[in-house]
Amino acid sequence: MSNTVKGFDRWDLDSHISKAISDRGWEEPTEIQIEAIPHARKGRDVVGQAKTGSGKTAAFGIPAIERCEVKGKIQAIILCPTRELAVQVSEELVILQGEKGLNIETVYGGTDIEKQAKRLDAGADMVVGTPGRVIDMAKRGHLKMEDIELFCLDEADRMLDMGFFPDVLWIFERTVNREQTLLFSATFPQEVLEAAEEFLNDPVHVMSEDLEVEVPEIEQFAIKVGRANKLWALGRIIGNSGDGSQILVFTNTKRMVELIVERLGKFRFRAVGLHGDMPQNKRERVLDSFRDGSESIVVATDVAARGLDVDGITHVVNYDLPDDTEVYVHRIGRTGRMGKKGEAWSFATGAEVTLVDKICSTWGLEIPFTEPPALPDNRERDFIPRRDDWDEVSDYFGMVRVNMKIGESETTKRALIDWIVKESRIPEIAIGEVTSGDNETIVEIHVEKVAYVIDVIKGRDFLGHSLEPAIVNS
Repeated sequence: MSNTVKGFDRWDLDSHISKAISDRGWEEPTEIQIEAIPHARKGRDVVGQAKTGSGKTAAFGIPAIERCEVKGKIQAIILCPTRELAVQVSEELVILQGEKGLNIETVYGGTDIEKQAKRLDAGADMVVGTPGRVIDMAKRGHLKMEDIELFCLDEADRMLDMGFFPDVLWIFERTVNREQTLLFSATFPQEVLEAAEEFLNDPVHVMSEDLEVEVPEIEQFAIKVGRANKLWALGRIIGNSGDGSQILVFTNTKRMVELIVERLGKFRFRAVGLHGDMPQNKRERVLDSFRDGSESIVVATDVAARGLDVDGITHVVNYDLPDDTEVYVHRIGRTGRMGKKGEAWSFATGAEVTLVDKICSTWGLEIPFTEPPALPDNRERDFIPRRDDWDEVSDYFGMVRVNMKIGESETTKRALIDWIVKESRIPEIAIGEVTSGDNETIVEIHVEKVAYVIDVIKGRDFLGHSLEPAIVNS
């Protein structure tokens, strides 16, 4: 083929796919597409190393769509680690096939299995699914594994991390008439390498050249805050962001997306949500409104934000910290583009402070812990009220230090503990270390009991003393 042919035209793709790519506005394939598609179209087994956002869905999706015909029986299956990713991959395949007419079905847990089964029985040509639900469908006879000719495993390393690899191997072993296998992963732990060696036939190994993660040069801050006051801190950031700001808030679940949008609305902050269960057309509307500035606050999960390319984002807020340090880098990379100023704020509960340390050590970052932005000069009341949150003053083990005005010469630790247990009617295990000084005693009390204990002690005297209990913040 002549090297003068550029873009996707170089491959002379199925006309339906070519038109769909053109309609989408794609001009040049990504690195992983250039490396993987020619081999996969020839029927070769492919092991691809590529991270999220590299265009790998099209890298395996285009050859898979070309291979399948409208037959009403399953010819290809794509396994994904999460429901959100399965939905996203399926939506991408539907767009890529254009008007070819393949019936592409998605199966995943957490929803009505009977409805999914009926759609499979009606005749699916391709299936995208999570391992557990695929096994359920196979055991019930709705998904005939022996019909599958092409098997694709997406994000194999995440499958391993999430404990799904035994399920993946169960499915592998039952695709007895499999003619082609495609395996994609950002990293290759030993178990993934062994599976590739066992199940793939003379595979070609390809990789994206953009695996290096670039850490954007933006201002980064962390706020130590209890779960109950994350919304208060978010209100401070939004209230100080200034006109024309565009704020992207990340949380780890679609339920939290909905809750944050609802709660912000109660305090007159308009926000819109973005998560994997939303219809594609609705997600596109949200993204378009964010791009043109008609919406200024978007709350999203990581999966839903894939492909979110908005140059004007000024603030990224990690309402929930991601478990994966690389996800943190991808998140904050949404801001500070095109040389513009950007800020990234991360909320960390007491137990999550070590996560911030891990991010810093992994990527060589400095993320200072700081207070939330102060109230603007012309404002006296908080945008969102601060709540009492004992988690903010508890240690890693959930203990809160309470100062009591009684010295070691006036009582014994044992007597004080027995009195607190008796008066408060709490189990003794809820009391931790007791440290006595000349004029005061520090008692550790579990976070779940501390508010009640303080209320009880405030109203009663111990050996004729008012203990004046007070939280020790340091």
